[in-house]
Amino acid sequence: MGLRGMRSVLVAPVAAMLLLLSVAVPAEASSSPKVTTVALSMPRSYTPHAKVGSTDDYHCTLMDPRVASDAFVTSSQFIPGSKEVHHAALFLVPPKLAAAARRANVGGRGWTCFGEASLPGVPFATILKDPMLSEWAPGHGADDLPSGTGVYLPKGSLVIMQVHYNLLVGHRAVRNRLVLHTVPASTPLQRLKLNIVLAPPDIPCPAGVTGPLCDRSASLADQGARFGDHAVTIVNSIETACRRDGVNPPAGDTTTCTWPVSSDGYIVRTQAHMHLLGRSLQLTLNAGSGSPETVLSVPAYNFDFQKAYNLRHPIAVHAGDTLQVSCTFDPTLAQKLPVLRKAPPHFVTWGDGSTDEMCIGLAYVSPKLPSSSSGA
Repeated sequence: MGLRGMRSVLVAPVAAMLLLLSVAVPAEASSSPKVTTVALSMPRSYTPHAKVGSTDDYHCTLMDPRVASDAFVTSSQFIPGSKEVHHAALFLVPPKLAAAARRANVGGRGWTCFGEASLPGVPFATILKDPMLSEWAPGHGADDLPSGTGVYLPKGSLVIMQVHYNLLVGHRAVRNRLVLHTVPASTPLQRLKLNIVLAPPDIPCPAGVTGPLCDRSASLADQGARFGDHAVTIVNSIETACRRDGVNPPAGDTTTCTWPVSSDGYIVRTQAHMHLLGRSLQLTLNAGSGSPETVLSVPAYNFDFQKAYNLRHPIAVHAGDTLQVSCTFDPTLAQKLPVLRKAPPHFVTWGDGSTDEMCIGLAYVSPKLPSSSSGA
């Protein structure tokens, strides 16, 4: 991983929409800043539950890092409390939204938040004006940003811990933890942008497998019943963004979509995400041109081994370049994996559920070439 001379990441098993997120990254300081460890734990255990007909629960817990002065997060580690945790996303709540977050956190119990960590009454886009702290999936471990980077954490900030619980593996009470490492805000900064590149899965039931939900329309209606009408809207929006027929998109075991790069800079960090049917993922810069460049190649995807990778050799990009994500799935795994055999066979589309799918490539772009970066 990250062999000297490589400009992209080639990984063996590896593993959050249509967004551009900004994260702050400090430049090299003349001396090493003091690192503070912030250990957080859910104030009480949470027992996941799902409505009838669903096997997934998305729940948001509000955490208070009690930062006494402005700081930057340089690394984070989400520690799941039980195997029910399918993935977690950690969102920063700036001081101006802290009061709204506390109002939503009635009795300290948190709130339901399928698909996004929005605050009740606050648009999701408002939350995303501030950077995400981290995304965790099985195998991810500690999330250390490239050397010299960090996420701005102003005094008075809170953290939303959005956790996806998969009830196909259990219903136990869970108490998750989070560890942050911070440095003083006096550390000089430059800013990164996170390009999230999506492709819509449209995976038919495999040959010989039948059922009422093997019809795409019926499967989408079922997803709407499980998560709400907004879930179907998201599916249709991604199909449209990828210039597909939303009513009758091309179906198969592979999917591809191309997105524009928003600004000049250097890709310094990359990540992949699919669900349990995922087999391989490729993220390519300027695919189809005379000089395409592989940013990330995951030839043997494993849901239980998902990581983000810091590039040893950043890759130059320019506004107007493109990033293409391509994913391959194996629908027969729905009958082979014990956890998926509990669910009825269905036409698999983009979705929040453990039995639905995703195809996501992430590329973190720095506006300037970092003075140093850690290898993958």
